[in-house]
Order: sequence, then C-alpha cells, then structure tokens
Amino acid sequence: MVEAQANPRSTFPGRRVGGGTRGECSARTLVHLVPETSVYAPDASGLVGLVQGPSDSPVSLQVTLKPEDGSAESTRTLAAAPASVVLFDVKVKRPAVWETSFNCGSGDGGDSADPMAFVQSTSPPALSLLVSGAEPSDQSLQTLLSALRAKCGASVSTADTMAKLGLSELATADWPKQLPIRCES
Repeated sequence: MVEAQANPRSTFPGRRVGGGTRGECSARTLVHLVPETSVYAPDASGLVGLVQGPSDSPVSLQVTLKPEDGSAESTRTLAAAPASVVLFDVKVKRPAVWETSFNCGSGDGGDSADPMAFVQSTSPPALSLLVSGAEPSDQSLQTLLSALRAKCGASVSTADTMAKLGLSELATADWPKQLPIRCES
C-alpha cells in the first residue's frame, strides 16, 4: 500500500529568523527572506535572499543546502559584512533544507562544560525548506527579490525594505538608515 506523502509546506518545522541569542557574535539578527511558514519555492534562477542585522564585529555566514533526496549537501561561505540584504542563487534539487548561521568560531567561550553556563554564545541557524511549485506568497516574494537584485551594489531604505519584507519589528534604532544590497555569485 502506498502512503500519501505529506505536503512539506504544512509539516516543515522551520525558523526563518536565526541568530539573536546572547554572545557578541550570535546576537546579530539573521533572517531568510521566505514566507512566514519558512517554506519557499524560488524562481527558475534559484534566487534566494537573507537579511543580516548590524554588528560591531561582522563575521562570515555559513550557508548549507541539504537535498531531501539524500544527494550530497553543499556548503558555501559568504563574506563578513555589516547590516545588509544578501542575494544569491541556489542550484540544488528540491526539496532541500537551507540553513544559514554565523561563523562565530570556537574561541568565543560557547558550549562550556560548566553546568551553570546555560547561556551560550552559539545560536540556532535560520532554517527554511526550498521546494518546487510556487504559491502566491512565493510569487510575490520572487518579484520583490528580483527588484532588489536590480539594485545590486546600491543601498535601499531600511524602513521601506523591512516593511515590504514584513520585518519592520526587527529594524530597531541600531540599524542603519540604508541597507546595502549584496549580490553573491
């Protein structure tokens, strides 16, 4: 008997917002630009994006794509940068789990053996599922990401951009007035 396969859009336990814990490195905001469900169908080019918040000491980002069919995962490192929108294409079989985290290194005192050290400096990654078959929420996001890609190398209003992305509550007074658009190859 063949069992019906569950719809990944309704069963994926993602978290589009990563970072945000205590610790100099990982306290920084990191958001995948995906619908609130953390499930997204990129356009034919595979364009995805993320927003990284302000930091006094930016570190690089580790991006991992894990195809659910068991094929080899891919990992790439994105250069350290101040608060910005980062856009890049992903070439991966779908569905695939997309994880992004800060490369905080091992010298920051996290993961102590002390049982009283319950506040750790590592943070959970942003976690999303990339699928095929766009829905209306995917299509509107695809359009927005394409419009941002047209502004590569320029800056956009933080308040306006975060509002369009549904992330206004994250843009505190610490954020710059303008966000650079970084396009990675």
